[in-house]
Amino acid sequence: MILQGAHIVLGVTGGIAAYKAIDLCSKLVQAGAVVDVIMTEAATRFITPLPFQTITKRPVSVDPFQLLRDTDMAHISLAARADVLVIAPATANTLAKLAHGLADNLLTSTALATTAPLIIAPAMDADMWAHPATQENMTILRQRGAVIVGPAHGRLASGRVGAGRLATVEEILAAIRQTLGRRGPLAGLRVTVTAGGTQEPLDPVRCLTNRSSGKMGYALAEAARDMGAQVTLISAPTALPPVHGAEMIAVRTAQEMHAAVMERLPETDVLIMAAAVADYRPAQVAEQKIKKGEGGLLLALERTVDILAAVAEARAGGRPGLVVGFAAETENLLANAQEKLRRKKLDLIVANDVSASDSGFGADTNRVVLLTPDGRQEALPLMSKFEVAEEVLRRVAELWRARHD
Repeated sequence: MILQGAHIVLGVTGGIAAYKAIDLCSKLVQAGAVVDVIMTEAATRFITPLPFQTITKRPVSVDPFQLLRDTDMAHISLAARADVLVIAPATANTLAKLAHGLADNLLTSTALATTAPLIIAPAMDADMWAHPATQENMTILRQRGAVIVGPAHGRLASGRVGAGRLATVEEILAAIRQTLGRRGPLAGLRVTVTAGGTQEPLDPVRCLTNRSSGKMGYALAEAARDMGAQVTLISAPTALPPVHGAEMIAVRTAQEMHAAVMERLPETDVLIMAAAVADYRPAQVAEQKIKKGEGGLLLALERTVDILAAVAEARAGGRPGLVVGFAAETENLLANAQEKLRRKKLDLIVANDVSASDSGFGADTNRVVLLTPDGRQEALPLMSKFEVAEEVLRRVAELWRARHD
């Protein structure tokens, strides 16, 4: 995991959303990060340093003249060790100080002294966020390279509804992971991932689809992002939240997915086809809801477009450089996967038995076999879908280096 061993300096400023930083801190520590917390004096009016110190097992810094070791000034020591400086929540007051280089507390002094990437998650009342001064400060910070997460739109502490809520912990974590992965093994590559199960309409209210949850495809998009890639996620309908940092393209049918994939092919280095694309669709779509009759209902089906076959034909132009396919099977797993690998001219295929309860559609875990055209087969143990995604992307990085280095 990209957070394992990473040194995160977490700045907490004096807003009502400060309590949410406790959850962020906890999740960072659970992911293996080393977290040093800096609180402004105003932040200590909302929450105490105790929960952060309990979670991190490290001292919490507030005093700008605090000595972390015998001779180290806190803002210099923390600034030098940070892999990323995250400020969540960031008040309008702190944004103004950061934009204009003020260093009147330990947090702003550390921000001025560090060369680490800066991630800012603003949180304030809607009018404060909309004020021209705040927006000008945000423009300055963006121009300097700060990563801005949020704010979200919703109910605020004042009782009003508007922009100013702190971004979710999941969104902030995703931004941290993406920032840490800027120099990862896929840095500079453009990766397109497809996900979810396509839906082929039968009438205005019914469709033919499958049980794919999209979890594997979304995990692949997250893992590619964490490894430094510029990610496009082409997704059929799912119940999953968008992948932070990825270009999201919503499609519904196999034909729409085919169009989206082919449109982006000229600018794609690596294509990962993890979507469960329908092989058949109704030959005719009823304009009105089909009513229940006395007898049965016969459906005439026709083949959908074969996206991987179209990609194989288009690769004569050199793009994409690598294509990864998935073989979701219920029998003859390896034989069927090998045949698909050969027929679709893939560089790697990920085969899994979707009839298994722990690795089928909708499960949070997966057990897969990786196959390559040279006959290699690598069976991975049961692991989470994100762990599978990381393993797949590591193989992709190895294949890319082997061909292009």
